[in-house]
Amino acid sequence: MDRTTDDNAQVAGLLLAAGGGRRLGGRAKALLEYRGRPLVEHAARALLEGGCTPVHIVLGAAAEAVRERAELPGCVLVDNPDWEDGMGTSLRAGLASLAGAGASAALVTLVDQPGIGAPAVARVRAACRDAGSPAGSLVTAAYGAERGHPVLFGADRWADVAASAQGDRGARAYLREHQAEIIRVDCADIARVDDIDTPEDLALLR
Repeated sequence: MDRTTDDNAQVAGLLLAAGGGRRLGGRAKALLEYRGRPLVEHAARALLEGGCTPVHIVLGAAAEAVRERAELPGCVLVDNPDWEDGMGTSLRAGLASLAGAGASAALVTLVDQPGIGAPAVARVRAACRDAGSPAGSLVTAAYGAERGHPVLFGADRWADVAASAQGDRGARAYLREHQAEIIRVDCADIARVDDIDTPEDLALLR
């Protein structure tokens, strides 16, 4: 099935996987083991199986090792040399890499949230498909009263999102300024937003 013509809104997947895991003793998050394989594979598969195309993955910490060990067929790997300056740099690099890809929107996920799978991706993506103007869409998953990932930005918003992305806050400032425009999609029944940040969090991978 051609996803581009199927719903007239090509939604690219953008996976931010550059984190160096400072609180994990410097273990690159993309290479944490999950179900016997690097965590980045699980996150990329969620985007692909959720209907996103193309899928771009932003790498930073241990980028060479990720390229060597992870099997990521059909994905575009994007290097972020400034990854140590925070998630904002990865978001900017990823959106820049999608310029010219023909996508109407970018659906963003984080590599360190293994509880987010294809069902949540598909649900958020569907909200963009159903919007009157996919290129102007602004959609987030919702978990009770809280926003979370996946987050979807219509292509018309990319420049402003990139301009506001600073440090480890990513798009938080942009979302706060445009909260009245956000379409919230309840994903609490199909996903979890636990982050893998500390040694104690590694239990979520088992």
